[in-house]
Formats: sequence, C-alpha cells, structure tokens
Amino acid sequence: MSQEMFMKAAVDLALDNVVTNRGGPFGAVIVKNGQIIAVGRNQVVANIDPSAHAEMQAIRAACRYLNSHELKDCEVYSSCEPCPMCLGAIYWSRLKAVYYACTNRDAAQIGFDDLFIYKQLALPMDKRSIPMKRIVPSNTYMPFNAWIHKTNKKNY
Repeated sequence: MSQEMFMKAAVDLALDNVVTNRGGPFGAVIVKNGQIIAVGRNQVVANIDPSAHAEMQAIRAACRYLNSHELKDCEVYSSCEPCPMCLGAIYWSRLKAVYYACTNRDAAQIGFDDLFIYKQLALPMDKRSIPMKRIVPSNTYMPFNAWIHKTNKKNY
C-alpha cells in the first residue's frame, strides 16, 4: 500500500466515525513494514474518556498487537494534525514518523481548537488557567530513589 492509501484509510475511519455517530471526525492508522497493524478513531464521548483520541486509540492497539510500549519501526497516519496530548504519546511511543491530512487550523474551524493548550504550555505555571502548585511531602523522592536502585527495571 502507498502512503496515500494509508492516509485514505485514516480519513475513511474518521468519516465512518461521523456517519455512524460513533464519535468525532478523526481517524488514525499505524503502519509497520507496509502493513496496517492498528486503527483508532475518536471515541471521547462514546468512551467517556477525554484521552480517547484516534491517535491514542491506535497507539494503544498497536502496543497491544506488538506486545511492546515502543513503536520504533512504525508510522502513524492521522486524518488530522495530532493535538498536544497525542504528540506526547507519539514521542513516548517512539513512532518514527507522523503523517496527517487536515491541519490543526482546519480542526479549529469546526470547533476542535487545541491552540489554547499550546498557549497554556508556553505560559509559566503560575499564569496558566488551571492552577498548578508544587507540594513536597516527606516521601516525595522515595519512588525515584527506589527506581534508581531497582536492578530488574526496564528503562523506557
């Protein structure tokens, strides 16, 4: 399959999601070695889960399929430019490439505006719309110290 065919598959998932009333207009496929190994569609409302974006759903499915938290040899094709949350998951899963169709500006024009989040991330914590305050109990660093000394850990 070609890159255009993979993108068409992602867009088809997004369209089907809208037409069948399953969720928002977003779809994603994850490809490894020229084969689709996972698909995802926006299921935020259906799953009552704000993290159930198409890319997140596809990443979860691909990780289960490969039995790995890393997708180093995989690419994601998304019907729309990934939001900040999905970008974080893309980097954490180590996908090797991201391809998208619609832009975040296109999404903003139909009511899915993540520019607000990008702006919030650029602000100092004390200027963000959701208050963020550091609290440091006596056991704060115990989990990190336990991790440092763990002999059978799997780094990621």
